[in-house]
Order: sequence, then structure tokens, then C-alpha cells
Amino acid sequence: MNTKVNYQTKIITLWATFLLGLLFHTQLGLMPLFHGQQIAHSHDSSDISWILWLMLLFFIIPMFAMIGTLFTQSKQFRVGHFWLTVVYSVLNLSHITADLFVTPIAWYQIALMGILFVIGLLLNLVSWQWMKSKPNLKTSSKTLAKTSIGG
Repeated sequence: MNTKVNYQTKIITLWATFLLGLLFHTQLGLMPLFHGQQIAHSHDSSDISWILWLMLLFFIIPMFAMIGTLFTQSKQFRVGHFWLTVVYSVLNLSHITADLFVTPIAWYQIALMGILFVIGLLLNLVSWQWMKSKPNLKTSSKTLAKTSIGG
């Protein structure tokens, strides 16, 4: 049995879970479709486009973090990644707080943001552990060799 901790797999799984929850929270298409609602929005580009760009950026950064986590074990990346997870946890906490002041309060959304916050804290913990661990370059090169050879 392999008891070696694979921080990269844990981190990528936690980021993916966070992003799936975020999709539900922002209702980016699937939820409205399931309920017969339109997904095409007509926004006045001067009022809302910057918010949509920020939302896109908030979503894309973890995607790149996942890719970086898969392909590098550099100490510099691991430190930066840890601090990125801390920033996201702070943003999630502020988001929960802001959602509590929206009327009417959608409690299922508050519950979801609470779950995402806890996932973020777990991501902080695993990222901290990965940052403090020594890079396992032998395992990485073996994995890459197996992948490229097909075995």
C-alpha cells in the first residue's frame, strides 16, 4: 500500500470541488436551464461588464493554480500558491458576510458559501503542508515518464 501523501492530487481535487460549488453559487447556466429560465443576459456593458470580468478572473485563477500544481513542485510556486489560498479564504469570508446583508437572505446560498469556506480552509491546510514538504522530484519524473511512455 502506498502511504505517501500526494499533496498535488489533494490540492487539485479541493480546487475542483471549490469551483463546482462556485458554479452553483453564481448559477452560471445549468441551474437556470434546469428550471426553464433564460441564460442569456442583457447587461448594460457600462454598468456590469467590469463585475463579470472580475468574476471570470476569480474563476480562472484557481484553474491556472490547478495546472501549475500539476506541473511544478518549485518552492516559489508552492509559497505563492499557499498565499493565493489564504486570499481566497479571506474573500470567501467577506462574501459570506456580504451575503448576510442581502435581502431576502437566500439561506441555501449562505450554507453553500459556508461549505466553500470550509473547503477553502482545508485547501489552506493542504497547501501549507505542501509548501513545507520537500519536493518529490523522483516521483514527479517517474510519473511523467510513465505518462509519456503510456505505461
